[in-house]
Amino acid sequence: KMSATSESNNQTSSNVPDWVNAELFIDVLKESVTGFAKIKSFRVKNGSTAGENYATIMLRVFIDVELQDGKEKSVQYMLKLPHLTEFVQKMLENNNIFEAEFKMYKEFVPEMEELYRNAGVEVKFGPKSYELKGAKTDYILLEDLTPRGFKNANRLEGLDKAHCESALQKLAQWHAASAVRVATKGDYPKEFIVGIFKEENRAMMVEMQKSISEKFIAGCKTYKGNEKYIEQVVNIISIHYLIEGMFNMGKVDPLGFNVLNHGDFWSNNMMFSYDAFGKIRSTCLIDFQMSQYCSVTKDLYYFLLSSTKFEDKLTKFDYYIKFYHENLVKNLKLLKYSKSIPTLTEIHMSLFRYGFLGYLTAVGVMSVVLLEPTEDANLENFLNDDKGTDELKSSLTTNARYRKHIEIILPWLLNRGALEIN
Repeated sequence: KMSATSESNNQTSSNVPDWVNAELFIDVLKESVTGFAKIKSFRVKNGSTAGENYATIMLRVFIDVELQDGKEKSVQYMLKLPHLTEFVQKMLENNNIFEAEFKMYKEFVPEMEELYRNAGVEVKFGPKSYELKGAKTDYILLEDLTPRGFKNANRLEGLDKAHCESALQKLAQWHAASAVRVATKGDYPKEFIVGIFKEENRAMMVEMQKSISEKFIAGCKTYKGNEKYIEQVVNIISIHYLIEGMFNMGKVDPLGFNVLNHGDFWSNNMMFSYDAFGKIRSTCLIDFQMSQYCSVTKDLYYFLLSSTKFEDKLTKFDYYIKFYHENLVKNLKLLKYSKSIPTLTEIHMSLFRYGFLGYLTAVGVMSVVLLEPTEDANLENFLNDDKGTDELKSSLTTNARYRKHIEIILPWLLNRGALEIN
């Protein structure tokens, strides 16, 4: 007899839609479990704790199955669903992140892995993905990596050298394959070239930036040493320039080295597994919903400013770029890249040219990465104009942890010319 229950973890079970039931998974089980006979039990619980996942609902699905030989087996999946609030639905109208991510897992991730297989190397970028016949909303269904020992590192502490190197190795493999894929198969579809920077998003982005920017300036006025850069920050935040700058940063540079950026490359979107001595065995990437074809600097700034530990954030920045570049070159050669391979100097030059991405990272995703987890920390509360969320939005730029990081980063960006208005 099959029992089906929904459990919750820190949130109510209303997170689990009625249509997520055992029958829905029968085809997936036939595909992924050898000798599958029937489902013995099925339960669903919340897959991420409060304040760890912003744009989507993550559910963890536990299924006990009976095999044809009578033995039993337990399997787990991760099911990602959209928040069905009006605000999120409105955002999804112009940016179907589910459609984009579905295409990434179904088409591009396997393509990149195949490029390495053909070169005689086994590389895994992400978890296996599955199709759910009969799903009632957009979804992404993936294998759950936790039973294989994968876990996230502590985002508040930031990643140490070993974790950063492991992440950058994987990123260099991904970037190399994505560049070779263009050289061999042609351009990516338009939605991966434009990303979120399309005209129909402009009005929404202006709205969102207004409230975020006001809070940032208020926080900025309290930072130690702000008199050196406050005027430039205020000029940048004139909404017109900020949005123009964001749109310009998202364009493909016809003369530069472009790749399919992961697009949301921070510590919670990578999982690590370890050997018995605590040494990193492998790294797996998740959340390919924001991928965009543009300069490599997008992923590099996003990762190195948001996710490295405080002590290394700036002192190891140039070292990490060199480490990434060595791995990029090695993989481009392995995959027989037919165009000219970028030099370390060229990567550094593009980091200066796209320095504004460093600013966008520091005032954007870094503030979210460094925020203590709370029940209220979700995308809607950060981005909508509701006065009731003012305190939460202010805390992004005024909490002690963020202040410590931003007070060293803004002078660094100033000295690199990243705050200049071109």
